[in-house]
Amino acid sequence: MTVDAVLLMAYGSPDRLDQVEAYYTDIRRGSPPPPHLLEELLGRYRAIGGGSPLSRIVELQRVAVEAELARRACPARVYAGMRHIEPRIGTIVEEMATDGVERFVAIALAPQRSSNAAGYRRAVDAALTGLGDAAPTVIFVDSWFDHPRFIDALAGTTAEALRRFADPARVRVMFTAHSLPARVVAEGDTYPDELAGTAVLVARRLGIATYDFAFQSAGRTGEPWLGPDILDEIRRLAAEGVRDLVIRPVGFVADHLEVLYDIDVEAQAVAHDCGIHLERARSMNDDPTFIAGLADLAEAALTRAVAAPAAAIASPAAATAVR
Repeated sequence: MTVDAVLLMAYGSPDRLDQVEAYYTDIRRGSPPPPHLLEELLGRYRAIGGGSPLSRIVELQRVAVEAELARRACPARVYAGMRHIEPRIGTIVEEMATDGVERFVAIALAPQRSSNAAGYRRAVDAALTGLGDAAPTVIFVDSWFDHPRFIDALAGTTAEALRRFADPARVRVMFTAHSLPARVVAEGDTYPDELAGTAVLVARRLGIATYDFAFQSAGRTGEPWLGPDILDEIRRLAAEGVRDLVIRPVGFVADHLEVLYDIDVEAQAVAHDCGIHLERARSMNDDPTFIAGLADLAEAALTRAVAAPAAAIASPAAATAVR
């Protein structure tokens, strides 16, 4: 019997201030950040308490998915690895091989496929290449922007946020996601389309006819990034008379800097200055509906691999067998 596992992959984020410089250097592909940019980033982490909770939350997700799979009589050990901080994806792949794993499902905790997410696949492939004949088989789940339980979780938490207002029907909803360099569209990246698809499904589930979409957290690279920008959109809505707003990130599935600072601090300050009451829908984190969705993805991919281990796997979740 084949020994199966699941690998959850996240971007990674420092949980202590003394990790920030090395992390920033890593995401800059080994180029140390200029002092003013490092200090700016340190200030953001200080504003959310001195570090990101992402690693802790991913560990909660890992434990919860493993428990959910066991409950379904689909036993598979679940691992978690990060792109830019320890434990690294490559290290975890090597650990899986040492543990006797023969096949695993790799799921990036980024629902919409993007060129940026290719880094997860590269990290896995590099580790497998280094393992040679000892390498387990991997099944990548490349995209799950429209998975039913993911949509259920987004819609449910958005409804929770709307209920914080006296008149939910008057509240505008804005969906957001991390921006990418605008050139990715010309290069054929499907990221903006998949984000729009997620937003449409959530709005439809909630019966919302009018909503907005904005990008956030653009990088400091000097080139154009995808827009419109969240802060500009908040100001535009205020000028149009909107006074109540829910922000529902659809590209993030856990609390981290881009949620806790870029929305809860920066966007909240702009909204306050504009006279808008802003509430953010809570992140997925280890929400049971969301966890069930991740377990669905893993279980379905493993089931298809058993049924057709040598064939390409085609599904709504776009899982593909690559080794």
